[in-house]
Amino acid sequence: MTEIKITTAGQPGSPSAAGAAGPSTDAAGSGAGVPDSFSDGLPTSVAGAGAASAAAKALEGAHAQAAADVDEAAEIEGELDELVKTARQRDDYLALAQRTQADFENYRKRVARETAAARDRGVGSLAKELLPALDNLDRALDGAAEDDPLLQGVRLVRNELKAALSRTGIQSFCPLGEPFDPEVHEAVATAEQAPGGSPSGTVVEVYQDGYRLGDGVLRPARVVVAA
Repeated sequence: MTEIKITTAGQPGSPSAAGAAGPSTDAAGSGAGVPDSFSDGLPTSVAGAGAASAAAKALEGAHAQAAADVDEAAEIEGELDELVKTARQRDDYLALAQRTQADFENYRKRVARETAAARDRGVGSLAKELLPALDNLDRALDGAAEDDPLLQGVRLVRNELKAALSRTGIQSFCPLGEPFDPEVHEAVATAEQAPGGSPSGTVVEVYQDGYRLGDGVLRPARVVVAA
């Protein structure tokens, strides 16, 4: 009788099992089954991630610098506005000070003029009261005899009174021989002149001296005018 042996595939010791197990062992030894394409692409992915991170940081820094520049520009603009405002206020204060100074100067001049005018009015009023007394002293001197014992005393009083008026700005004037001027002369009479005499309109006699106070006439001179 003939013996028949049956070999089952995949059992230990069979060639087919050994052939089937061989590739598994080689695969495990070659990298535990990791694909070559994945292991080759890993360094490239890491470099790209680093570049993106650096770019993000650079962009963030640029944004921060831009924000700082905007803040600095706003601060400078605010300071410029404040300087312009201060300069405008300074100009306003300067103009106000100049106007105030001009107003004060005008006020000072006006007060000085008014004070001088009030003084002149007071002096003029007093002088007008004294001038008749001075005229009477002049008449007394003209009519007194040279040997009159009172003549020297009257002359002294008259001279002192006239000097006092002069110290206050009051001056007498005698327009004898001058052309008649109705602004400063008062004609009380006219006189016919002989041939070759004074020209017509000339003061030929003074009845009463005139008096001036500053540029004004306190009392006109009373005169006789040649016809």
